[in-house]
Amino acid sequence: MQFGLSGMATLSWPGLLKLRAENAAKPKGERKSIIMVWLPGGQSHIDTYDPKPEASSEYRGPFKTISTKVPGTHFTEMLPMNAKIADKFTIVRSMYQSAGGHPAGTMQMFSGDSDTRDKPKPRLPDWMSVAHYLRAKEGGRSNPLPNYIGVPAASPEYSSPAYLGDAYAPFAVSDDPNRPNFQVPNIGLADEAENRRLSDRIALRKSLDKLERAFDREGELGALDEFEAQAATLLTNPKTRDAFDLSKEDAAIRDRYGRNRWGQQLLLARRLVEAGVEIVTSSLSGPLCGRVNNWDDHAVNQHQFEALRFRMPTYDRAVSALIEDIYARGLDKRVLVVVTGEFGRTPKISFDRSTGAGDASGPTGTLQPGRDHWPRAFTNVWAGGGIQTGGVIGASDKRGEDVVERPCNASDFLATIYHHLGIDYSKVTIDDLNGRPTHIVENGRPIAELIS
Repeated sequence: MQFGLSGMATLSWPGLLKLRAENAAKPKGERKSIIMVWLPGGQSHIDTYDPKPEASSEYRGPFKTISTKVPGTHFTEMLPMNAKIADKFTIVRSMYQSAGGHPAGTMQMFSGDSDTRDKPKPRLPDWMSVAHYLRAKEGGRSNPLPNYIGVPAASPEYSSPAYLGDAYAPFAVSDDPNRPNFQVPNIGLADEAENRRLSDRIALRKSLDKLERAFDREGELGALDEFEAQAATLLTNPKTRDAFDLSKEDAAIRDRYGRNRWGQQLLLARRLVEAGVEIVTSSLSGPLCGRVNNWDDHAVNQHQFEALRFRMPTYDRAVSALIEDIYARGLDKRVLVVVTGEFGRTPKISFDRSTGAGDASGPTGTLQPGRDHWPRAFTNVWAGGGIQTGGVIGASDKRGEDVVERPCNASDFLATIYHHLGIDYSKVTIDDLNGRPTHIVENGRPIAELIS
């Protein structure tokens, strides 16, 4: 994705644009968008959206249960802001998948790969890249912004465009949007002198191409002009720069999301879908999680409950602000928001010795509580997308160990996302590296209660 002034002398970025537009056709209907808020490592369902107050102390944890805007639905005290807007989203409490490791679990949720073994890299393209690829084939898009952006990308070590190729990887925003001098490289040149120099380079390129055109029997250089112009547009079109400019947001809105990395990431995600970007991921990871920078709350990593006390106020504020904002700005029919991790955490609390001091973790050797990986039952949150909100889909048992009502698996998760994006998951296949047609969803159906 790297592209700068010097890059105009090569075909790298224009080449990617050309690849994305091959076999283009006109789009059908309104283009819809999705924001996936990713919780790498897995959020504890019992300590958040699926509390078990009647379970014994070795399961239920220390947090009190609170009422929500939806009568009869309760969260833990870690989610007071989510509780106040519970009528604006729906919870699936019966999600499950079959892989207990982070790589395999993430690959199941992202691509439907049923292999339960952890692999060093994905075998199948993730749904984000698939949607990006299919959107590019539809064509007809004039937005100068990239159509798949990671703010930052979700679990890049476990997700991949695989055999689709790097042309369908995300445009990754790795900088902290909360920094006063936050900027996105290679998007929107603010300096007029730089714009002029870029134009000069393009003009020079065209003059050097004159001789080649005499031998251009296939007309490829003419086509290249179009894609090179798109690459230049990323740098020169004010819309590209403005979409990433959080200073254009009202200070009160920025405060509502939280003046921190997670809050400003989700605000930026909202700005991007509002500007027409269709696929946005935002990974809530890093120091705001606690010592190990993710949600993997093993006792050896960090104190499960101190970690939640440390991170949940930031999470609660940012996620509730995003959901509220989607509705307040009239984006709720077009934009679907999904909040999930690869699995939940073990219902039964375990204890182990800390392997290091830090935020939410005692000094090395401290005995502290934790919860381990648990794919058999977990929760995710769905908002917008025209869905019926204010509900709870499915249920786990009295300890949160297994799904006992309305089971929904990773393939159902993917089918629901594709349905929202207008992609016929039941028919679409993509050829793998061997030319073998591969279904984008195997043995899955959209969660009926979530589709409009």
